[in-house]
Parts: sequence; C-alpha cells; structure tokens
Amino acid sequence: MAAIIENMLAQCARVIYTKLDMLNKYYIETFGCQMNVHESEKIAGMLESLGYAPAATREKAGVIVFNTCCIRDTAEQKIAGNIGELKVLKRADKSRVIVIAGCMTQQKGAAEALAEKFPFIDIVLGTANLYELPNKLKELNERRARHRGKIVAVDDNDRPPIDESVPVTRTSYPNAWVNITYGCNNFCTYCIVPYVRGRERSREPEAIIGEICSLLKEGYKEITLLGQNVDSYGNDREDGVGFAELLRRIAAIEGKFRLRFMTSHPKDLSEEVISIIAKTPNFCKNIHLPVQAGSDRILKEMNRKYDRAAYLGLVDTIRRYMPDCGLTSDIMVGFPGETEEDFLDTMDLVRKVRYHNAFTFVYSPRKGTVAASMPDQIPYAVKKDRITRLIALQNEITEELSGDFAGKTYEVLVEDAPKPGMLCGRTDCGRLVNFAGDASLVGEFVDVRITRNKASALYGEIVKNG
Repeated sequence: MAAIIENMLAQCARVIYTKLDMLNKYYIETFGCQMNVHESEKIAGMLESLGYAPAATREKAGVIVFNTCCIRDTAEQKIAGNIGELKVLKRADKSRVIVIAGCMTQQKGAAEALAEKFPFIDIVLGTANLYELPNKLKELNERRARHRGKIVAVDDNDRPPIDESVPVTRTSYPNAWVNITYGCNNFCTYCIVPYVRGRERSREPEAIIGEICSLLKEGYKEITLLGQNVDSYGNDREDGVGFAELLRRIAAIEGKFRLRFMTSHPKDLSEEVISIIAKTPNFCKNIHLPVQAGSDRILKEMNRKYDRAAYLGLVDTIRRYMPDCGLTSDIMVGFPGETEEDFLDTMDLVRKVRYHNAFTFVYSPRKGTVAASMPDQIPYAVKKDRITRLIALQNEITEELSGDFAGKTYEVLVEDAPKPGMLCGRTDCGRLVNFAGDASLVGEFVDVRITRNKASALYGEIVKNG
C-alpha cells in the first residue's frame, strides 16, 4: 500500500511540475511577411520581460500566440484551420492562454467574428494593439478570477502612435530587422494592407540609427530596413529627412556590415537613392521592386501609379548605376479583367527585365478592397494556367542567370547551418549559396567560389585565404 501511495504522489508531482513548467512557457506561430516576423520578435520580447521562456511546441506552452496575415484568402483559411486545432489544447488545460493578433484581426468585424467562431480564444489584439499584450494578460487573470469573458482590443485609429519602448527577442541572427515605417498610403485596389496597418508613420531617424548601432555592437552583421514602402520614409515628417538622407546617415556608420531594405515602390524609388546604394560598400546591390503586372491597363486598374515604360526606365537606371544588381519582384496573375494579351505583356516584361527571382502569385479577392467588387473576375482554371506559364518562364531565367555565377568568387555572409557540415548564405546581390563548412562560421563573411548550379540553387566552396 505504501508503495502504491508513493507512486501516486510521484505521478501527481510530475503532473504539477509539468503544469507549472508549461505555465511559464510561450509559443508564437507567425504567418505572413517579414514585418510579421519582426513583430513576433517584439511579442517574444514582451513575454520574456514578464518571465516567460520559449516552448518548443504548442503543447508545451501556457501562452500560445498566433500572429496572423490576411494578404490573401488562402492565407486566412490556413490560419483559421490552425486556430481550430487549438481547441483540443484548450480543452486539455483551460488555464492555457490563446492569443490571436495581427492583420487578420484588424479587418472590419473580424475580431468579433473570430471570438464568436472560436470561443476558446482568450485575447484578440489588432495590429495597433500588439504592445498592449502584457497589460491584457494581467487583465485576463483579473477577469478569470471574476469569471468574466475574453478580451478583444482592436483600435481603429489609422495613425496609431509608435511605441519605441517595446523589448525585442531577435530570432534571425546574423540578420536583424529594423522598422523604419509603419502603414501604407498607396491603396492598391487589390490590397488590404492600408486598411489593417493604417496610414504611413515614420520612425525618428535618431531612433533608427541608434537601433542599428546597438545591433552592430551586439554582433549582428546584416540589417534589413522594413516598411510597406521604404522609399516614402519621411513623407509624414516635417524635418526634411527622407529615405535618401536616412541612407546617408546609415552609410556614415563605421564597421563591416551589410544593409538591405524592403519593400520599394516603383513610383517612389529615386535616382538619388539608387546612386547612394551604388556608391556605398556596405549597401547590398540587391533591390526588390514589385511590378505586379506588365500591362498598362492592368497597372492602372491596380492603382499602381506608374506605367510599363516608367518601370522599365527605372530598371535601366538601376542597371546603369549597378550592372550586377540582383533585381527581384512580386508578380500577380489573374487580376479582374486581365486578358490573355495583358498576361502576355507581363510575360514580355519578365523577359526584358530578367529578374534574379520573382515571387509569383494568383490574384485572390480580399473583402473590403476595390478589386473584390470589380467585374470580370478570372476563372481559377485560367489563373492556374497563367501562373504555371509565368513560373516556368521565371525558373528558366533564374537558371540561366545562375550559370553566370559559375567559376566566380563572391563574399558571402554565412546565415545558417541547415545540416551538419553544410552552410548557406547570400551574396551581396542576394543569391543564396550552399557550401561545406563548420557551423562556427555562422555570422562570418567568407569568400566562396561557385562550383556549380542546379536550377536556381548555387553551390560553392570556401576559398582559403593565404
């Protein structure tokens, strides 16, 4: 009998220990763009400032946060399916806290709909309310003590203030993300971002420079500036500091590091900015320049505010200053009313520009955008056929360009060790290279000679100095 009691007590102790361990752990699942990735780093920073530690899986976490995306309907459906899976975990332990945050919650009526569809959710936070998470967790504990319901905090202010005091737990060494703007003023007819992210707000240049300097002192080797449209940085400020001046100030920072940025809007990228990038050794010769379509008629319907000729002229300017610049793009097919002729204009533009890589996708109607109610929505079969042809063309171009790298040596920043004995990193122009080496080299610059390519992938070997 004593042995049985002792065994039962041991089992109870294990359950209590497991439960206490879980209560102090968090798990964040991130959907969507680099902006969301960086905001998840801020969510992690806030949770760790409260004493939480990261958990390896959802099951081992007392606080589960979904940082959501709603850029396309398919993304939203995927997230909804993932949220549904949390019901089992909540049922297993009602003390577990479920938080849904990010763009998906900011759509009109979406927060309330989520709370109703998934009653096990505890906290819903809009994009402007992420920084309230610590207070909302405290409020939730108080509500639970009084047996009151969940918390929904979604601010519809389209110019929410920027909070510079939020701690960050960075997860992407040797790269660090640095926001320079929030929100968007462009209102492309297919895009939900201005409605869920608000109007453009620029950070103080001193805050940006200070953050970059701190990151470099901490050992980060690559800084990526983030904004829905980095080129419009400073348009909302009165001190005259625009994107070109910000880049000049960053260029004056001493030390060996790389700088990238995303995303540029073709209507705003200036020759002055291109010139600064070209002449600054630390600035990567790599520009992401979303074109979306190659047809003037479709570009006008999209409200992109440039035409095909202007875009190609900008590409010519970039290549005049930086002949080897790695150009990438976003390209959409199947926008409402897109004819075969419109699509062939896009294919022709891709042949002319010869992107190093392109993120291609099928138009997906987003409720609340102008394009969602446009006539002549394109059948799925037509969109599927066009995206298949576009991907095949871009893959062919990328493979051809990859062949140009063979036999040449490039400086590569080692980013990761995906498996024992193997490393990967990017060239200055943004191409990913795979090569053999020790994991201790992650975060270091090495010279790599390209020995072969397989489709779009590059492979090389470290060149031993001396």
